[in-house]
This record gives sequence, C-alpha cells and structure tokens, in this order.
Amino acid sequence: MQAILLTGTGAPDVLVAGDVPAPTPGPGEILLRTEAIPVLFPETMLRSGAFPLPVEFPIVFGTQAAGVIIAVGAGVDAALIGQRVLVGSNTFGTYAEKVVVPADIATRIPDAVSSVDAAAVGMSGSVALRLLEAAKLTGTETILVEAAATGIGAYLTQLAKEYGAARVIATAGGPEKAEQARGFGADTVIDHLDPEWPQRLRESLDGATLDVVFDSIGGESALALLDLMTPLRGRMLGYGFLSGAAAQVTTMDLIMRGLTFVGCSGPDWLAGVAAARGEALERVAAGSISPLVDRVLPLDQAAHAHQLLADRAAKGTIVLQPVISHS
Repeated sequence: MQAILLTGTGAPDVLVAGDVPAPTPGPGEILLRTEAIPVLFPETMLRSGAFPLPVEFPIVFGTQAAGVIIAVGAGVDAALIGQRVLVGSNTFGTYAEKVVVPADIATRIPDAVSSVDAAAVGMSGSVALRLLEAAKLTGTETILVEAAATGIGAYLTQLAKEYGAARVIATAGGPEKAEQARGFGADTVIDHLDPEWPQRLRESLDGATLDVVFDSIGGESALALLDLMTPLRGRMLGYGFLSGAAAQVTTMDLIMRGLTFVGCSGPDWLAGVAAARGEALERVAAGSISPLVDRVLPLDQAAHAHQLLADRAAKGTIVLQPVISHS
C-alpha cells in the first residue's frame, strides 16, 4: 500500500511517498481504509525536529485519519465493519491507505458528516471544546482568541459566545484572514503580523481588560498581554506556540498581577480532547460548527501540504486523500 514515510527530521522534503506492507489488525484492533487524513500543525513541529522523536526512521507518519473499517481483530465486534470512523494514533501511521488502531479509540462519524469534514474538525474542534470548558466563561467577559481565522482559533471564535463570552477580540494574519475571523463572530480583529500588535490591542480595549486569553502564539507576546488582563481573575490558557516558543511567562509574572496560567497539554489533557471528538462531530452534523477545509490533496503530496502550512498559506485544514488501490 502507499504510505508517507518520515525519513528523518527537517524540512518538508523528509516526507517521502513509498510502498509498505498493509497492516493486519491484532486482538482488540480495527483496520481502517482511510478516506481523509488531516495535516495538523503539531505534525509539522514533530517533522521539523522541534520536539524529539524517540523512533527509528523511517516511520509511516501521521496522527489522525477518517475512513471505513474493513476488518477487525479478535475480540472486536464484526458489526463494526463498514462503519466510518475518526481515529487518532499515538504511534503514528495514519498517512497511509490503511491504518490499524485499537478499536476503543475510534469515534463514529455521523452519516450527515463527510469524511473530509470529520478529518478537518476532529482535532481542532475537539481542542476548542475542551478549551472553552476549561475557561469557565461567565457570560460577561471579554476574551482574546489568537489566530482566530484557522484551526482551533476559528472553532473557538465560532463557539465562544455560546459558551459565555460577551466580547470576542481576535487576532489574525492579514486582511483576508481578519475578514474570515469576523465572519466567525469576532467583534474586533487585530493583525498579529504587525510586530506592535499588543499595542494595537491595548488601543482597541480603550481601558477595558481581557478576562480570558486563548494563547496559541506563545513567545514574548504572551508576556506583553499580561498587563492587559483583568487583575485577580484574568486567566491565560496556553495551548500552542505558533511563534516557535512556549509563552515566555514566569510564575512571578503571574503572581505580581494576580493572574492564572492554565497549561493545556499532557496525557490527561489529550485524553479529554479525544473524548470530545464525538461532540465535535455531532456539532458539525447539527450545524453549530462549520468545518474549515482549505483544500484536498492526494496522499503523495504530503510534503507539499507541510510546506503550505509552513508558509502560513492555508485558510483551513489541508486534507490528504489516498488514491484508491487494491493492495
């Protein structure tokens, strides 16, 4: 079968299409014929070497996929065969025509939701739901959503007022993405490509403060935001670092301002995100989440997809689709 091999860490060209043996489900596992494979920003970080990968190269890359169950291992109900599901993998292997994963991590895709839309929403929509629950918005608060035009930020912006945000301020990169963020429900949009964007944000607040910051940019800008937050009850939820570095915030920075920083990562956090996949997909079926698909590319263009993300050229999730084969 065709798969995308990570041959080492580095630029997108370390992703190479190749032929590998099709996997076979063992006890408690399912075999999925993939129909839609999302290209996720954390995958680009892993590919680049930003985080150490304790693996021997080459490996079949990828962490999520949507598709049809075509076989099951011992102990798994055969009635699952033919169902469309969304799966995640902690051991990679999803950039492929067929994927084996434990049956208990599969989330059924509602009939009204396409596999492409399920792949697009699976991670980002689930993270957004968990972030909004963790924020505990009160219905009166002003929030900041960074990178609100795409990915997690876009779903946060779509859902924020339902979850209790009174005013949604967003950042986005450039006029086109700013307009997209407004369409998702942002009341005010700041261009974070402007190096002085925290100052532009201060001006837009006009003396008001931020009660909640959903921080996906990290780096030095996170520190600059602390003086714009509401003393004693302001909280920053850190879940990404588009800047290339985690939020440069110390405990003393928080203590002196009476603020809270919530780190949204780690095994327990990720387990909660995985548990939210079903709700995210049901919201797509119900129309309360609009999936963001930038484009659909053949599986063998995975390296190109990673380059597009590196260039910040995508306005939604890039989805890979295998060419149908009989291997």
